[in-house]
Amino acid sequence: MAKFTVGLVPHPTKPVLESIDVLRGWKKGADAQLIALQDDAARVGDGVELVDEAAFVQRVDVVVSLGGDGTMLGAMRLVAPRPVPVLGVNYGNVGFLVEIEPSELADTLDALPSTDFSLEPHHAIEVSVASTGFESSFLAFNDLSVTRRPGQGVVTADLEVDGTPYGYFKADSVVASTPAGSTAYNYAAGGPIVSPAVAAVVVTPVAPMAGIDRSVVLGPKERLKFTIGEGTRSAALELDGRVVFDVSEGTVIKVKLRKDAGVVARLDAGRHGRKGRLKLSLMDLPLRNDQLLELVPPDVRARFARQH
Repeated sequence: MAKFTVGLVPHPTKPVLESIDVLRGWKKGADAQLIALQDDAARVGDGVELVDEAAFVQRVDVVVSLGGDGTMLGAMRLVAPRPVPVLGVNYGNVGFLVEIEPSELADTLDALPSTDFSLEPHHAIEVSVASTGFESSFLAFNDLSVTRRPGQGVVTADLEVDGTPYGYFKADSVVASTPAGSTAYNYAAGGPIVSPAVAAVVVTPVAPMAGIDRSVVLGPKERLKFTIGEGTRSAALELDGRVVFDVSEGTVIKVKLRKDAGVVARLDAGRHGRKGRLKLSLMDLPLRNDQLLELVPPDVRARFARQH
């Protein structure tokens, strides 16, 4: 019988060896094996088999992402050709996707081979970009944005839905997001939060000057096409926060929703949902973290410090 295989995706810069040590100790008694990409050799250390991307995608039963939401999104994109559950260990900041803290990892590992967790499907958007005779394809689990570069004019874009002209945008940026990504750039731009249970694409302009000036929510089967128009001299196409393409007048960006393109492992979906709602409510407060601490009574702060 083949061993249970856990794929590791570490944060590109933050040290995560403490958690990898926990995983190395666990695999001996669990009859499991750990694998990682060859490019991550220095970040995972000894005792982890290094493989290429094709072997990683083919062999993993579960992926453990060690980082923040960006690392988690990268792990989900990596295994999108063969979606397997991805468990997030939080080495980031806000962390809407990641679920557990490094200190909780040891107590949760036995749930992986027994599949004692719930599966949370995530939609993605498939993006094709055509410009000057070249065409490239990408996948994003959160969002895409076309954002003007400082001093390089604005973003103008005509929107077609299923081949029918819908309107145009003239703004600093145009964002198209999945339901999960609706809590990211879309939310910061004043767009709506969409339940992950809904299959939809949300399009939101950022600082609109003309044209469509509010969010548009489109269905799962509708095909979107943005044609970048006059006035856009140089803009960046970002997918899940990464710049992947330079766009200008004449670039065509096609977008469609891919349902259930990824799977997140949830050990306690109820707790994760409560934490996510709390994080969103705190983000609306006009205070920094250090200022929020000032709202906590000194005796409570001191008691918390002693316990941790």
